Amino acid sequence: MLPLPLPPSPLPAACARRRFRGCRGRGCHGNGGSISMAAAAAAAQPVAVFGCRPRVAGGVCFLEDQVVLHAVGAGCVRLHLEQKWHKFIPGTEKSRGVQALAVSPNRRFLAASEVVEDQPILTVYELSVPKRRRRTLAAAQLPEREAVSLAFSPDCRYLAAAMAPPEGHLTYWLWEKQRLMAAVRIEAVGSRVCQVSFSPQDNTQVCITGNGFFKLFKYSEGTLKQMNLEKGKPQNYLCHAWLSEEEVICGTDTGKLFLFETGELHWETSVEYRKNPSELEEDETTKEFESSVVSYALASEDSGTQQDSLPQISAVAAYSKGFACSSSPGVVLLFEKTKEKQVYKESKEIWLPQDLLSTEPKKSSRQDIIWICFSPSEETMVVNTDKNQLYMFTMVSTSLTEEKTAYFVYLNFPLHSASITGLDICIWKPILATCSLDRSVRIWNYKTNTLELYKEYWEEAYTVSLHPTGLFCLVGFADKLRFINLLYEDMHVFKELTVRNCRECSFSNRGGLFAAVNGNVIEIYSSITFENINNLKGHSGKIHAVKWSTNDTKLVSCDTHGAVYEWNLLTGKRESECVLKSCIYSSIALSSDAKTIFAVGSDQTLKEISESTIQYEVSAFGVVYTAVAVSHSGHMVFVGTSLGTIRAMKYPLPLTRDFSEYRAHAGAVTKMSITNDDLFLLTASEDGSIFIWKVCDEGGMIPKWKKEVKYTEEVLIMRSDMEEKGQAMLDLQIRVKELQTENDYQLRLKDIYCNEKIKELEENFSQEIGSLKTKHEILQSEKETQELQHRFQLSELMNKQASELQQLESDSNQKLLLENEKYQELEVQSQRIQEEYEKQLHSLKESKSKAVKELTEYYEEKLKEKSVLLKEAEESIRQQLQAHEEIKRQIEEDEDKEILEIQIKYERRLFEENELNLQLKEEIGVMNKRLNSLQKDLKERNKDTEEMKLEQQKLQGIIKSLERDILALKTEIQNRTDTIQDKEKSIYDLKKKNQELEKFKVIQDYRIEEFKKQTESCENDIKTMKEQMREMEGELERFHKENTQLKLNITQLQQKLKATDCEMHRERKKKLKMETLFNRFKTDLHNCVGFIQDSKKMKSEIRKLYTKYVQQSDLVETEAVNTDLQQEYMRQREYLERSLAALKKKVVRDEEIHRVAYMHIVQQNVDLIKEINYLRQDLKEAWTQVHNLQSTLRLTKKKQAVQDTASSNELLLNPAVLRLNAEKEREKIIEMQHLEIQYLQYKIEEKGQNRDVHPFSVRNLPKLNL
Repeated sequence: MLPLPLPPSPLPAACARRRFRGCRGRGCHGNGGSISMAAAAAAAQPVAVFGCRPRVAGGVCFLEDQVVLHAVGAGCVRLHLEQKWHKFIPGTEKSRGVQALAVSPNRRFLAASEVVEDQPILTVYELSVPKRRRRTLAAAQLPEREAVSLAFSPDCRYLAAAMAPPEGHLTYWLWEKQRLMAAVRIEAVGSRVCQVSFSPQDNTQVCITGNGFFKLFKYSEGTLKQMNLEKGKPQNYLCHAWLSEEEVICGTDTGKLFLFETGELHWETSVEYRKNPSELEEDETTKEFESSVVSYALASEDSGTQQDSLPQISAVAAYSKGFACSSSPGVVLLFEKTKEKQVYKESKEIWLPQDLLSTEPKKSSRQDIIWICFSPSEETMVVNTDKNQLYMFTMVSTSLTEEKTAYFVYLNFPLHSASITGLDICIWKPILATCSLDRSVRIWNYKTNTLELYKEYWEEAYTVSLHPTGLFCLVGFADKLRFINLLYEDMHVFKELTVRNCRECSFSNRGGLFAAVNGNVIEIYSSITFENINNLKGHSGKIHAVKWSTNDTKLVSCDTHGAVYEWNLLTGKRESECVLKSCIYSSIALSSDAKTIFAVGSDQTLKEISESTIQYEVSAFGVVYTAVAVSHSGHMVFVGTSLGTIRAMKYPLPLTRDFSEYRAHAGAVTKMSITNDDLFLLTASEDGSIFIWKVCDEGGMIPKWKKEVKYTEEVLIMRSDMEEKGQAMLDLQIRVKELQTENDYQLRLKDIYCNEKIKELEENFSQEIGSLKTKHEILQSEKETQELQHRFQLSELMNKQASELQQLESDSNQKLLLENEKYQELEVQSQRIQEEYEKQLHSLKESKSKAVKELTEYYEEKLKEKSVLLKEAEESIRQQLQAHEEIKRQIEEDEDKEILEIQIKYERRLFEENELNLQLKEEIGVMNKRLNSLQKDLKERNKDTEEMKLEQQKLQGIIKSLERDILALKTEIQNRTDTIQDKEKSIYDLKKKNQELEKFKVIQDYRIEEFKKQTESCENDIKTMKEQMREMEGELERFHKENTQLKLNITQLQQKLKATDCEMHRERKKKLKMETLFNRFKTDLHNCVGFIQDSKKMKSEIRKLYTKYVQQSDLVETEAVNTDLQQEYMRQREYLERSLAALKKKVVRDEEIHRVAYMHIVQQNVDLIKEINYLRQDLKEAWTQVHNLQSTLRLTKKKQAVQDTASSNELLLNPAVLRLNAEKEREKIIEMQHLEIQYLQYKIEEKGQNRDVHPFSVRNLPKLNL
């Protein structure tokens, strides 16, 4: 490995704990402590975000020509298409993600619909302000349903929101003042798809579409009034867009487009279901090769599925030339307006590309497009799909290319579409690996914010781990654990390990080992030999996390049963443990000195564990911690929550809310990791998003302990890939040379052709120049003659004009004299009339002045009166205003005092409650510890009491039996004392009874002998069955041998196939050589044709051609002679292929016969075991009968002995002894049966292991009934 700069060693755990205790004892609440750089608050800034939130209305939009905004995690991200920078806009606190987005027409405001703690809210962000002011819109009179579509008005003052049906509403907001202007209920069927938009030039006109309705509303006088009447059959409108002030285009779920003009249907068309051009080409090739039955069947299935599917318009967007819509999965159609008629015609198809790295490339090109948007300059189109993918298309290419079909490209790169289950980093390279339930593994570069490698597999990936070198990785799938080489352009599976459902794996820090979780066991493997070195057993629950120490000598793990274990890998034993059964641990982190463990789980706390005990527990304050990571310097701790937020804490851990919280993901954080230089924090979530955070202090500066690390640039590449690329380069070089010769020849031909053409043109132009000169001379002569004619006509016209002017002057002079006389008469009349009017005006002025004086005097008096009244009114109003202001001031002062008093009172209460809570939490912690210890003591005592109870019950049973015997003996003694006189009679009776019992004993002995014979026959049957089993085992071995022989035959045939493939490649190479020779001859011949005018050079060139190619042609002739041999070779090859097919069929038949025989043997084994169980039950019953008979015989003998000579002590002891002997015999029988069962199970396991080699599945045998 490369030498890396080591971070400064953190403080010892004991020292840190000591300092933390002192701080807590002095009442430190986070900000005011005496902790230096280690206690500086940690901070994080999002540098890059990879992901896309699904099913968001308006989820993608342009802010500028090169800046795209889309929903991701719990907010939105701004992405620059050229510079590739990311800027994250977090959502509202406790938000679970964006439901709908809208950007204002001036690109300054962003509206978002969110759900916060089951309460829907609308938020408007100001994008131009650095800290982004927010305005929240809410109305109490509306039902609590989230908005599924948003739209800004053209002047950006109003916002329209469509609530989700049923009980849907259309709301109209003046968002700057947070005022609801109007709302109207929309009656709709249960569909959730609904869209709202403003007219592009009218603030008051709103359009809303959905399932069964298309409505136009106009806002006036505080209400929304419907403008249109719905006619015809109702349609399920999925989307719509405004094309102009009056035109709206709508798309339905049946593939129809409706154009409405002022609310009435103007134009309608239907779009057919489209199939990808690449799929059509595949279908054509399959139809050509109908001989292969499988491919023909697949093609017919695909065509059948395509016929069943129907088109639907899932998205539509307008642009200057027309509109774009998605009619089928994976395609966008461009429609442009025609000049002849006011209709739209399809101009282009744009398809999603097939992802060649996917396991199903066809499905990657069949994603449903749910949103389309254009850049402000309409140069770029971006689409969003239902698989969380973003694609772009440059519209400039449509005008340059005449092809009708085009293809999208990824906006950035392919993103995860499901929950991310694994994340890991390496030391040598700035890369991180992620895996997801979308069956993909991806390698990202967190320095350049790019995707370096990506590949999809057939199974879901549960965990991933990168080797420290960054050249290999481990991926846990549902079926196996795979060791993968990270090549330059691919991921190559190098080794597969049989570890099923591996949920956690991890390389050691030095790369020599790796750990893989198999159920409850941690398996340690060598990274070089892939040998299983050790198995760490001890966990009872599922293991959730595994962490290595820096020196690879220790391993820490946690499980779902609340256990955290520390393992010593040198001894393979458990060094320490900390078990808390009430907690389900989800993640752990290990300090760089491997002395402190940080664990999080379901109990809403962060635990600091050292020396097998929980030192501290930090509360999560109402959330569940799901992931934890510790910096290598030991100064910072980062945790991820179930709400998707990231919390940054300082170390030592604070007890109060002294941390920085960042809203990021919309789902629970599944994995998080810190890079080795402590510069970047990487987090992944269930919503499929990845965040790259830059770690810094509160001021945004990089701490002093962080240093730059040098990374390697080495990559792996396959030898075959290198050879292919070398061969491709050689082929291209040859092709370039050939093209150069062809181009030279073509240029020569073009030069000859152009020279001839120039000569022809020169001759034509010289002829045309001569003809034009003659035409010019003719036109010049015509011009001179016409000029003479024009001069003569002009002189005649001038003479006429002069005579006419003289006549007009004489006439006008006479008219002027007459008019002058009339003017003088009129002037005298006007003077007289003017004198009369002046006299009248003078008299009127005098009368008017008198009237004006009178009126002014009257109105001045009135004005004085009114001014006095006005002054009095103003003074009263001023006094009232002063009184009002004084009252208002006093009320405000009283209210402020009351508010301050209430605030102080509640703050005191809150402070007291917080102190009480802290005290109670401490007491609860102490009580919990006491409770745990008491519970352990109680469990131990309960176990002791149960054991004592069992012993007491046994002793009480023995005492009761002895007491019964004593009572019986006492009654017998009393009977003897009472019946001494009748002794002879009783003795006589007893003798008679004794004789009867002896007879009964003979009968019982006979029965016992019969039972023994039956048991012997059963044992013989068991022996015969065992022999049958041995014979069956022999048959099984024979079948295995036959199977191995068949496998050898298959390998031989495969080798033959390889040989035929090699020969085929050889023939192809020969064919290529001949083609190149032919091309060379062709070029030489073309060069020779160039000397067609010079016969000598032509002759010499032809001779050269003959000498150069005559031997090769002879070789061609010799090869042509060998056609018979090739035909013979083809016949042999066909024969071998037929024989191979026959052998394959035979192998299949033999496997079926072996499977049937094996199942028959297994069934026979099951039947034999059942018979053994039945026989054992019969034997057990026989033993119980024998024992009962023996006990009855012993009792009779005992009574005789009591009557004759036995003492009372012997009478007391004999029954217990007999009972103990019977119990010992029973125990011996059971032990023998257990040993026999164990032997049989061992044999069955051996046979099962031998049968594991067989390809068929082995059924488990039923358990023995004991």
